Parts: sequence; structure tokens; C-alpha cells
Amino acid sequence: MHSHILWSPGRTLEHEPLPDDQVREGSPTTAVWEAPVADVACGLWEHTVGVSTDVESAEVFVVLSGRATIEIEGEPTLEVGPGDVVELAAGARTVWHVTQTLRKFWVMPG
Repeated sequence: MHSHILWSPGRTLEHEPLPDDQVREGSPTTAVWEAPVADVACGLWEHTVGVSTDVESAEVFVVLSGRATIEIEGEPTLEVGPGDVVELAAGARTVWHVTQTLRKFWVMPG
């Protein structure tokens, strides 16, 4: 194995609409890129402005850009922005209120 750049800022993510049953407000889209790294699942995820729901996988992420409020059923609401490091529990039911297109780098147990 050798060291190399996996992603550079000049590349773009391809967005797709969210399923209708996940959209609460607006017409948000998401994009995901999974890094080709052995022994760990990680990558980039982006969500455009709007409100959507999800059931989470266990993950830790760093917000690279954008802003959102994340409502988590039975837990405190999170206000996230650039530089925040967040942990989400597997099975957490969330509502994402994205006010500025959010891009995060995520890591999941491998």
C-alpha cells in the first residue's frame, strides 16, 4: 500500500433526490462518496438545503462546510457547523434541518 490523495476539492459529488417518505420540507438531495480504504468505512456525504428524516448507522463525522440542526428522538437537538465532530448512535431516528448545504466526512466501524 502507498500514500495518496483520496479526494481533492476540485471534484464534485453527484446528488440524487431523497425518497419522498424521507422529505419533510423543500427538495433536498444527497450525495455520498465512499473512500476505497481497507478495514474502515469512511467517505463524504452532502445534503442540500431542506428537511429530511433518517435512521442512522453508528458513525462519527466532522462537518466540513454548511450548517444544520439535527433533532434526535429522545436526545438533545444538535446545532452543527464547520469543525464540529459528532457521534450518532446506530438506530437513532433523526430529522435533519439543513440551512446551508452540509458536507461531512464520516467514519463507521469497519
